[in-house]
Amino acid sequence: MSIVRKLLVTAAATAALTIGAAQAHAQDNVRIALVVKALGIGFFEAANEGAQEAAEELGNVEIIYTGPTDTTAEGQIEVINSLIAQNVDAIAVSANDTDALVPTLKKAMDRGITVISWDSGVAPEGREMNLNPSSNQLIGEMCVKMAAEHLPEGGGEVAILSASATHTNQNNWIAEMKKVLPEYPEVNLVTTVYGDDLADKSYREAQGLIQSYPDLKAIIAPTSVGIVAAAQAVTDAGKVGEINVTGLGLPSEMAGHVESGASKSFAIWNPIDLGYAATMIAYNLATDQATAEPGAEISMGRVGTVTLDENREGAMAEPFVYDASNIDKFKDIF
Repeated sequence: MSIVRKLLVTAAATAALTIGAAQAHAQDNVRIALVVKALGIGFFEAANEGAQEAAEELGNVEIIYTGPTDTTAEGQIEVINSLIAQNVDAIAVSANDTDALVPTLKKAMDRGITVISWDSGVAPEGREMNLNPSSNQLIGEMCVKMAAEHLPEGGGEVAILSASATHTNQNNWIAEMKKVLPEYPEVNLVTTVYGDDLADKSYREAQGLIQSYPDLKAIIAPTSVGIVAAAQAVTDAGKVGEINVTGLGLPSEMAGHVESGASKSFAIWNPIDLGYAATMIAYNLATDQATAEPGAEISMGRVGTVTLDENREGAMAEPFVYDASNIDKFKDIF
């Protein structure tokens, strides 16, 4: 056999083995762990619905929906270490702390596990890419705008009820809110408090705002747990019509408060789409169908594509505003 023929035969055999390995890999069950801030939160349960939809569409994906019982970095670290021990194919995490998870997630990547963050990001060294539900700037501007639109003539005092002081997304949105405040002189931001994404603590913090600021006219809660708790606190205090609650929430949980007038409007992206998109991205990266690098366009299935910036981050969609004119269309969906 000539040297040329030997080379051609070797190349053909190598190509066949490569194709066979790729096909076998594609047929393997891909285990993707969707790690949320805490179990029992409606937003994340809806995201899991989207993840399950993506898994069914892909056909060879198993979703492991998991998270701690409270919104702590320590709880998530314990969960992630367990997933590393299970040798899952990908971890998609909504982080309780942007930095604290990095060492554990780096260990996961060192073991060959694909790691992305979504909803609430991880520092770049701890993940391959981050999927923001929307642009931080658009979210911050929208929250302030919704509060300003329903202030009395002459403006008024506004407070922010956030989740945790360490949540990446909350802090980014609040920073963007503060940037646009000069454009809304009627908004007098008096304080920011934290409910740790716990319903009872968020309710107590909202009560504290109502008691501490008798001239309070609006509460901005960029958290689906906090906005419901704040609306309930305003209702229980007999302040409906005096204090407007706005921010980010789920239509199913906020419909009653919109109908009562405790909330004039609020915004959110579709958490089902967010869980779906995160799963699609994790799958494409884990199966080497995409690479997380600046400028890359990664498919999110029916949601479209995401383009990564220099920090390997991208946004899914713009926030959508819900109010009395449209809440009935969505309250039974998510």
